[in-house]
Amino acid sequence: MADVTEQDMTTTEQDTAREHSSEHNSEQRQSSRNEERVNRLGTGKVSKLMLEFAIPSIIGLVVNGLYNIIDSIFLGHGVGLVGQATASVAMPVMIVGMAVAMLIGNGGNALVALRLGEGKLKEAEKVMGTTFIMTIVAGVVVTAIILLFMDPVLMISGATELTRDSAHKFLTIISFGLIVLFLGMGFNNFIRTAGDPNRALYTMVAGTLVCIALNYLFVMVLGWGVEGSAWATVIGQAVSAVLVMWFFTVSKKAPFKLRIANLKPKLRMVFNILALGSASFALQISAAVLAFVLNNLLKDYGAMDPITADGAIAAINVVQRVAMFAFFPIMGVAIAAQPLFGFNYGAQYFARVKITFRLAFIWVMVIGVFFWLLVHIFPEQIIGIFGIEPGLVAFTVDALKVQMMLMPVVGLQVVSANYFQSTGQPGRSMLLSLTRQLLYLLPLMYLMPQFLPLLIEGVTPLQSLYYTYPVADFLSIFTAAVLMVFEFKKLNKKISEAKGNFVEKQATELPA
Repeated sequence: MADVTEQDMTTTEQDTAREHSSEHNSEQRQSSRNEERVNRLGTGKVSKLMLEFAIPSIIGLVVNGLYNIIDSIFLGHGVGLVGQATASVAMPVMIVGMAVAMLIGNGGNALVALRLGEGKLKEAEKVMGTTFIMTIVAGVVVTAIILLFMDPVLMISGATELTRDSAHKFLTIISFGLIVLFLGMGFNNFIRTAGDPNRALYTMVAGTLVCIALNYLFVMVLGWGVEGSAWATVIGQAVSAVLVMWFFTVSKKAPFKLRIANLKPKLRMVFNILALGSASFALQISAAVLAFVLNNLLKDYGAMDPITADGAIAAINVVQRVAMFAFFPIMGVAIAAQPLFGFNYGAQYFARVKITFRLAFIWVMVIGVFFWLLVHIFPEQIIGIFGIEPGLVAFTVDALKVQMMLMPVVGLQVVSANYFQSTGQPGRSMLLSLTRQLLYLLPLMYLMPQFLPLLIEGVTPLQSLYYTYPVADFLSIFTAAVLMVFEFKKLNKKISEAKGNFVEKQATELPA
């Protein structure tokens, strides 16, 4: 009897050992697949990888950007002029929140891509852990600042007597959802760097679908107005954040994970993340500054015009939303190219870096031409989606066509800025990010309404505001082109040096 028991125990131990061995082999196979998914960034065909990454990136960014557009559409139809103006007043504050999310998230993602290209997986996971802690802290701090200084913020945003109360309610709710916005938006790009762009897409699509459904329910059915739209936005963003964080904490398919052991920020790593994310931050902050300035100028010049201040703010709010929607696919291509830029630059595959840039530029030009044609063929139908009042249609159409005049080539500046960010050159990336928004557009907004009506008969100061955009676009595109000419010369030199070193090494290794 004792012999049988011992035999049973031996058999049990063998079964347990086989189970452990099977689990170990399964983990090894999964780890190998995950590693292969990342390494293909440096070995796969660039055009195929760009297509694989760009399509979900474009769709994802458009879907993610729909949050603000959805608010504007439902508020326009459900609340009217006050709803449109409220969305416009709240927009600068929301852009500031997005800027902080991109400062930390894009900076951390760029550093992770570089470390993976260098073959430093553990270091990449440490970067991710530091990024997570920075994101949580930033979410708490920004929320506190907005809530404590709400009245001055609304005044700077250009709120009028008609929109102040509704904007206060809207932003209060949005502020409490900033942490989930930071996590969902900041960490979504990590999924692309993990080689899984389709997953990055559906995490955003899920949140947006929830946002659309709840906006309809809360605003159109239940009549909750601006508060309902704000709650719909926060809940949708929370859904995206949960799905993103689940991938990096629970899923076995993530090639690098968010681990408790890595939640100890290192000062040097924090500075590196902030430096690499500074370009994205500068781009968004400059957009927020412009939105603050534009709303106040619209309030001033609109009051001098028959369409009134609130009418001007509501009309240009629609133009900005359409331009933003057209801009998202261009940003999607630039973001899709980021892991390819970072990995191949870190691995010193400079020829692949050049190929990636050329493909990205061609794609953004095609997208730009498409949207340029769209706003010239169907302008009334496009702005009609937002429920714009009939008396504002002519002004809005004119502003839309002028603002998007150089849309076919504006993508060069975006791709160039992302290129410098991804390759560890934050200074140049920040310069390009600042050129259009602050260095060119901001001064033009103050100068052109003063001088353009004197130069062109019939143009009002209010109309002059949207003529500043094509002028700023031209100057920023020229700046980006100059910087990329010098950068391509540097890449060509590195490619030549790499070929020379290879030939010399081959000659040395040949037998005498």
